Amino acid sequence: MNGEKAISVLDQMRLPNGAYTASVSQDYGYVWIRDVIYTVLPFLHTACGRYEKAYHSLFDLFRKYEWKIDIHTKKKPVYLHEFIHSRYARDLTELHVEWGHAQNDAIGAFLWGVGEGVRKGKKVIRDERDLQIVQKLVHYLDCLQYWQAKDNGMWEENMEVHASSVGACVAGLHAVKMLVDVKEDSIHKGEETLRFMLPRESETKETDLALLSLIFPYRIVDRRMALAIANHVSSKLERQYGCIRYEDDQYYNEGSEAEWCFGIPWLGLCYRELGMMDKVQEYIKKTMMIVPENWEVPELYIGGKNMPNKNTPLAWAVSLSYLFLEGSGEGRQYKIQ
Repeated sequence: MNGEKAISVLDQMRLPNGAYTASVSQDYGYVWIRDVIYTVLPFLHTACGRYEKAYHSLFDLFRKYEWKIDIHTKKKPVYLHEFIHSRYARDLTELHVEWGHAQNDAIGAFLWGVGEGVRKGKKVIRDERDLQIVQKLVHYLDCLQYWQAKDNGMWEENMEVHASSVGACVAGLHAVKMLVDVKEDSIHKGEETLRFMLPRESETKETDLALLSLIFPYRIVDRRMALAIANHVSSKLERQYGCIRYEDDQYYNEGSEAEWCFGIPWLGLCYRELGMMDKVQEYIKKTMMIVPENWEVPELYIGGKNMPNKNTPLAWAVSLSYLFLEGSGEGRQYKIQ
């Protein structure tokens, strides 16, 4: 498959400030912190500058709302608008619409991406003020007591303790502990929560597509748990065009749960982490079946209709598909300009 097309599709959603909109559709023409972080994962290993520029834009976003972070490093947010917002307008200003902004996984993901970028030698941190933002986000998670905090989770839905959110925070704190002050006890409490909860996602969800993040990209579970998570997702959630997020998901459900396209390459990336190359080959074939020639990978196929929804292409669906196929040797490796 022509990987250059994938980068070209992603560039359609790249803004002048370096951030990315989630899609080109009217509903998803916004900037989500989490989506940006997953979208730029392919650029972690390239010299094109897209990774650094994306993080600089997110740092600028946090600087703009530093006053809010300052408040909630000492006082827990109560109302959803008090949490660090999860989505923004294209100019990185808050949208004053009621939303499920309690998404601790997005903050954990950002911290992880900063630490991982620095580890790969990227100039993600520009100056002392960026470091101060990292420190304040660590204090924010501590103030929330993220290890026992109910949040809206990756899918922005009901408030409960999500293992995927706790895991993202654990990964983020581990990643930045060489950059700023992180209490080991804070990490330990998150790890204890995971030991208690996994392989469940939450009180209401036995398994969930979001749990794959603990295997890739975060790599914070041992092999036994990673196998349990991957096998639960593949056996219970995998469908023809992707994976459902969890059983009885009502989003775009018109007779059955919607099938999220990025679930297939995401499972493939997880099996690659596990060194299970027979499974990798299986998921290469499955991924190539759902990636169109033009690389405009949809968000999902509407449940019961076998047709994509309007959020096509979805930035991080393109990104995970590209990352998996290129990293698996299916595409020609080339220098991204």
